[in-house]
Amino acid sequence: QVQLVESGGGLVQAGGSLRLSCAASGFTFSMYSMGWFRQAPGKERQFVAVISRSGGTTYYADSVKGRFTISRDNAKNTVYLQMNSLKPEDTAVYYCAAVAGVVYATRSSQYDYWGQGTQVTVSS
Repeated sequence: QVQLVESGGGLVQAGGSLRLSCAASGFTFSMYSMGWFRQAPGKERQFVAVISRSGGTTYYADSVKGRFTISRDNAKNTVYLQMNSLKPEDTAVYYCAAVAGVVYATRSSQYDYWGQGTQVTVSS
């Protein structure tokens, strides 16, 4: 069955870095664009970044542009989110998701598959 498993979350001080990974299985990874979303307590799920099937196109939310980098390794069926210069407002559960046929998918409703999430906490 389809699985998306995130890892790499944790507690970090403001200004620090984390690298999230999302391992995919049960579908043809290279045929899907992959996105990262986040959800803070009491808030709606928020788009963070998306990468096209080949990895040649990326798109970021303004709030993370210049600090976060999304990448993928189709040979390993894995998508990554490198997060630098972290801020307390980046604290959230981070989810990876897969979408077929759409490159700039920024709405959660567009996505077909979701992971269970990984907690990122940034202390001030």
